[in-house]
Amino acid sequence: MSEKSQFQDRLLSLGLGRVSEAAALASASLIGRGDEKAADQAAVNAMRDQLNLLDIKGVVVIGEGERDEAPMLYIGEEVGTGNGPAVDIALDPLEGTTLTAKDMPNALTVIAMAPRGTLLHAPDVYMDKLAIGPGMKPGTVTLSMTPSERVSALAAAKGCSTEDITVCVLDRPRHEDMIAELRSTGAAIRLITDGDVAGVMHCAEPEITGIDMYMGSGGAPEGVLAAAALKCMGGQFYGKLLFRNEDEKARARKAGITNFDRVYTRDDLVRSDVIFAATGVTSGSLLAGIKREPGWITLETILMRSKSGSIRRMTYRSPVK
Repeated sequence: MSEKSQFQDRLLSLGLGRVSEAAALASASLIGRGDEKAADQAAVNAMRDQLNLLDIKGVVVIGEGERDEAPMLYIGEEVGTGNGPAVDIALDPLEGTTLTAKDMPNALTVIAMAPRGTLLHAPDVYMDKLAIGPGMKPGTVTLSMTPSERVSALAAAKGCSTEDITVCVLDRPRHEDMIAELRSTGAAIRLITDGDVAGVMHCAEPEITGIDMYMGSGGAPEGVLAAAALKCMGGQFYGKLLFRNEDEKARARKAGITNFDRVYTRDDLVRSDVIFAATGVTSGSLLAGIKREPGWITLETILMRSKSGSIRRMTYRSPVK
């Protein structure tokens, strides 16, 4: 394999950071303007334009939807110059379109890249998710445990009370019973309205975010992005696809998935070294949001490589033209 065709994660990472930044910058003028579609489209256009400048043979495996559902950054779309390594790309140009439109915390632009064939082609269905941060033994918590058992097991592993555990959960009616059970343990719950990639990432830095565990169902594509982040930051992730009807199972078969009961670990979802970038659009626990001041715009990006375990935080300040 020539050097040009190898996955040069160190060299590609800064380029990936620019892709994430471009999407955030494009959505900046739409923060708090109430138009989710316009904010998302601006981020999509900018992310695609910037991706096409990279010397890669990229294929979008987690994107804006199926080819007939999305005009660009659809699943299967080829991006990059075509000169360079063959890579899988998972992305969410604006994770938290509602958060952006309403100027609420934790909206991000998110993108991950790995060698071709190493990111799960997750269908657009729900996934039951469970995540904890680094430093715990494998299997400390599992999807087969009840929510209360997970809290007790993590508290025992951390040597603390269940009342010292904080769980992040998407605020959805489908989670009402789970939330009630979690509260019965004395654990605290951080409810989020959107943005479960950020929710999972919170687990990796509990000393900063105050979050010890994430659980609940959400989009399977976002599960792959979250697993990519945890592969870089450290932590455990478990996911199981949830199917509501035969149409959703057909989507899974189309993506090459035949075992509908499989529990995927972090390393099943992301089977190789990966690079990950996220840029803050609105301020949150992980990243500062876009800051506008006379003549300048400033944003913050987190850029990570699983191979080295490096986490780089970058502040980008640009004059407003």
